[in-house]
Amino acid sequence: MDAQGRGRADNIDPADQWVLNPNTGEYELRLTPSAPQSAVPGPRSRSASRPAGSSGTPRGRTAAPGRTSPADAPGRDAPGRDVPGPRRRRGAPEEPPPGRRGRRPVKKKARGKKILLWTGGVMAFVLVGTAGAAYLYLKHLEGNVTTEDVGNVADDGFSKDEAFNILIIGTDKRTGSGNEGYGDKGSVGHADTNILLHVSKDRTNATAMSIPRDLIVDVPDCDGENGVIPGTQNVRFNTSLGQSGRNPGCTMKTVEELTGIDVNHFAMADFNAVKTLTTAVGGVEVCLAKDVDDPDSHLKLSAGKHTIEGETALAFVRTRHSFGNQGDLDRIKVQQQFMSSLMRKMTSGDTLTSPTKLIKLANAATKALTVDTGIGKASTLKDVALELKKVPMKNITFTTVPVVDNPAEKIKATVVPDDSRAPQVFQMIKSDTSFTEVKAQEKKEKAAVAARLKGTKSDASEVRVRILNGGAAAGSAQEELTYLQTEAGVTKSENAGNAGASQAKTTLEYAPDQADQARRLASILGLTGSMMKPGKSVTNSQGLPTMTLTLGEDFKGPGVKMNSSAAPTNVDKTTANEVKCAS
Repeated sequence: MDAQGRGRADNIDPADQWVLNPNTGEYELRLTPSAPQSAVPGPRSRSASRPAGSSGTPRGRTAAPGRTSPADAPGRDAPGRDVPGPRRRRGAPEEPPPGRRGRRPVKKKARGKKILLWTGGVMAFVLVGTAGAAYLYLKHLEGNVTTEDVGNVADDGFSKDEAFNILIIGTDKRTGSGNEGYGDKGSVGHADTNILLHVSKDRTNATAMSIPRDLIVDVPDCDGENGVIPGTQNVRFNTSLGQSGRNPGCTMKTVEELTGIDVNHFAMADFNAVKTLTTAVGGVEVCLAKDVDDPDSHLKLSAGKHTIEGETALAFVRTRHSFGNQGDLDRIKVQQQFMSSLMRKMTSGDTLTSPTKLIKLANAATKALTVDTGIGKASTLKDVALELKKVPMKNITFTTVPVVDNPAEKIKATVVPDDSRAPQVFQMIKSDTSFTEVKAQEKKEKAAVAARLKGTKSDASEVRVRILNGGAAAGSAQEELTYLQTEAGVTKSENAGNAGASQAKTTLEYAPDQADQARRLASILGLTGSMMKPGKSVTNSQGLPTMTLTLGEDFKGPGVKMNSSAAPTNVDKTTANEVKCAS
């Protein structure tokens, strides 16, 4: 019998069994003395776990055909706590040992594959884990999570030491209790709402980028249950899921080809998540700039602030015809505002200090989730939660893929990426660059450059540098050269073409006697300490010694300083701490 069952046997709400441990500052599950505790094994000790540093098999490794459970990694259980863990249910099969996979995981019976948006399930669950209070209870929640194997498209496990990208998918499939009246009656479940969540390596910032369902893209070939599903060109993004039997792995591959960003995992949440989670926290506050009476979504609210939950909350995030130009792009903005409000409520004191609310949230969220097998344990999702907890609310940015109307259409119904803005947004996420000012990080980078390059700076006109493209967008070397020569005064610079290999980071290699020139160029371009590479000089086209600037994948564009964390000025964005009224 599990922890909840033991409590219920004595008519005790399991939420009342959570006690604040003054030594750790976290809530712990304390069972009554009458409970049969002696037969239940306690938490696994660190010494019984895998070797330190093990975090799962890297993507693509074929030596172990399955995913290693991140829950078996060191540090998953809190050592020293005298708290019994949950028993395995009678008759339930044992899990395979770490590092091995048995048969291909079979989908659990879906408890909700019809998903409108990510707002309820996955993000709420992430936030549920932030308090650390529900750690042991999450063990009980393992049976709630539905998993789907998408092969090597997703990572084998979750690393707490790296940046990570999770694709949140919401479908328009309407199956499920209470949802018969929503969505497209005949839909097989397309990717109706999509958000790529990027969390930085240093956990100082995160970016949630919405991808419009009506964005025209090329969907690549992908694996399905009955073999390879051929790709299609110039189609709506939402057809990357459901169409021809495509699974979430197809949507992940479509995002990767569209953006160049490696997607590590996916998660889906259903209609019911919005209703149950908003109810569990006692409602979410929203603001309307005008009265709304939408017969399609059944939302009827007056202008001003309201606390909504349940069916009203679902109607709010589904409403399209009452905001902006009555299109999907404006609905995305409203959903982002709702998401910010939900995040603020989840992290408020009255939520995080309430074991009852945390348990309700965890139950509702895990039941609404469908995730890849790499993060298919509640304990792994808890790890994701704790990593996201580290990001300040003011540095969580919501944005949308920059788009323009599809020029191939007379009647505008779809959009295409804006070539003048979208590549820079993709590159910032790919290079782990914040869309908000992370002042502490910028100060640290500037200090590192100053410490490495002490001394005077040459005049810009005396700086000799050749520029190589080592992974930046095509034409970047020439664009940076134009900026240096026409605006920065670095007239002794030249385009040396492409580098021999691609590299993630931009670097400046210089000889010891070129330190003064390196200092000046670092100041002009905002190069960080890690980008400075003492080495050898080369000979330029005039036969003179020169430094080498190699533009890596993190290059942000001509004239944009590398140590700047400011987003492009022409990209719409908002942060999770902002309160806005839907208009």
